[in-house]
Amino acid sequence: MSRQHPKNPIAAVGMVVTHGDQILLIQRGKAPRKGMWTLPGGAIELGETAKAAVRREIMEECGIDVSIQKVLDVVDIIEQDDENNVQFHYVIIEFWTTYQSGTLRAGSDAAQARWVTAAELDTYALSQDTLRLIQSVLGDNIP
Repeated sequence: MSRQHPKNPIAAVGMVVTHGDQILLIQRGKAPRKGMWTLPGGAIELGETAKAAVRREIMEECGIDVSIQKVLDVVDIIEQDDENNVQFHYVIIEFWTTYQSGTLRAGSDAAQARWVTAAELDTYALSQDTLRLIQSVLGDNIP
């Protein structure tokens, strides 16, 4: 299935990954939102469960293993092209996960991957959805 101008929405997973008092951010290496800092995630493959997609995507993008804590939300990303046709449409199941093992590295779709503290979040141009998801895990600990 084509990711650009799809015939149907693409099911995907995203995750807030915590490691002690740190949150994992990635800089996207591909469209949509190339170059933006966000949370890791990606499309669910045919025959794959959402939870299996979480584990596969975080290993591919960041080289780490996580433990799934709970589902946080479902987020729609719908972006249109210059002719107002739907260029991208993702339905993303957002999970809270915790770091288990591995060495953080940027891979596949991620240009960079970093552990950041809540105090550092304001130095990244994060979307309101991303901040809202992080806040749902950290509560009032975001400055």
